[in-house]
Amino acid sequence: MTPGRTIVTMKMSRVLVVVVGAVAVVKLFRSGEGLSWESIIEKMPDDSPPKWMFLNISAIREQNDRIIELLEGKPAEG
Repeated sequence: MTPGRTIVTMKMSRVLVVVVGAVAVVKLFRSGEGLSWESIIEKMPDDSPPKWMFLNISAIREQNDRIIELLEGKPAEG
């Protein structure tokens, strides 16, 4: 093979890999089994920083919702 043909072949193989990857992702999400961040976080050990961040952000969101409800005069749910 000539150097020019090798470069073209390499570029075509990269494009093929990207297309195959995109098709795999689309099939994953269409199957209804998409990625669930909550299930991924639950599988992590308790001392992992991503789990801490997720739990802290969730707690902050819940607190913000309660504060907004109090400010608007709406009764709190649950």
